[in-house]
Amino acid sequence: MAGPLDGVKILDLTTVVMGPFATQILAELGAEVIKVEPFSGDNMRDVGPMANPHMGHLHLHLNRGKKGIAVDLKNPSGKAVIEKLIPRSDILIYNVRPKAMARLGLSYEDVRSLNPKIIYVGAYGYSEKGPRAGRAAYDDLIQGSTGVPWLVSKEGRENPRYVPLNFADRVTGLHAVYAVTSALYQREKSGRGQSIEVPMFESVSHFVLGDHMAGLSFQPPIGPSGYERLKHRRVYETKNGFICALVYNEAQWTRFWVAMNKPEMMDDPKFITHAARAQNIGEIYDLLSGIIKGQGTEYWMEFFQDVDVPVAKMNTVDDLLTDEHLLETGFFINEQHPTEGALYATKTPSNWSESSPERVTPAPSLGQHTRAVLRNLSYDDAEIDSLIEARAVSDGTE
Repeated sequence: MAGPLDGVKILDLTTVVMGPFATQILAELGAEVIKVEPFSGDNMRDVGPMANPHMGHLHLHLNRGKKGIAVDLKNPSGKAVIEKLIPRSDILIYNVRPKAMARLGLSYEDVRSLNPKIIYVGAYGYSEKGPRAGRAAYDDLIQGSTGVPWLVSKEGRENPRYVPLNFADRVTGLHAVYAVTSALYQREKSGRGQSIEVPMFESVSHFVLGDHMAGLSFQPPIGPSGYERLKHRRVYETKNGFICALVYNEAQWTRFWVAMNKPEMMDDPKFITHAARAQNIGEIYDLLSGIIKGQGTEYWMEFFQDVDVPVAKMNTVDDLLTDEHLLETGFFINEQHPTEGALYATKTPSNWSESSPERVTPAPSLGQHTRAVLRNLSYDDAEIDSLIEARAVSDGTE
């Protein structure tokens, strides 16, 4: 069955993580994505373990389901290829700074002149409306400038450190996905394309402040920033490991204390209401930590399940690959790549009763689909050979 975005054509000029993550999701949902790379390839090709040069693990995961072409956008003949693809595309998405697109002759005005109904999506560091417009930005910088390392360091009480994920890239990539799908719906109603910017700084600030604006939400402020429970929550140490548990609402706390033979604890002013527990959450979590240290992990897994309190094992990344739930739901895919051999990948995490996304093709080698895409644009083999010889395009073989 074709995916929900079957028939949507995306011209993908993005690199690294943020943009490719967005277009990978769109490809998994059925869109036809043509990934345009320079002759040197996307930087992520050369990151991490790889069986063959320029086929690193991040590239393999971020670019599944895409057709790959290599084009020199500064070569007039290479740019002409892109200009032929634009009228056939529903979306053009890029993540370089807008001035760089303008220098290439691929600004929104340039692109719209070739396809008035195109949806033109720029995902980059900072909004063009503010004083940081045009600044370079990477995940590290955006995490830092949105307060993430400060939050991880318990508000400065420990050394700040980044979340060990491409957190800002992937958050912004998700914003780009809903921007694309919403714009497609709007175009269905209005018949018009549009330009959309999805800035990283604003996207992650939206994410962080949604939880932590707290008392600063009010005018004048009625308290400091920070969602107290999130600041104090923890993985609990047991006698022989760690466990993740959340005793949250009144019913759960009541069942917990009854099972601990201490029902009178629910008469303690600190526990009597949700608001009281929220005000004393640090002290409450300290108390719970001391109790949980007294028994082993398996004891607490069984205990919390018996009293219907949410509990989970603390996995390592390696543990996820053998997690019984993920295995049972078919989350993992055994993929055969034409050059990289057997690979282990993940499917889209959503499940659909209709228009279920199909299994996508493996990530392309550099320039793998250049000839096929150009033939579809009515270039004949002699013209394609000439473009390769002129170094306007590459099929990855030279």
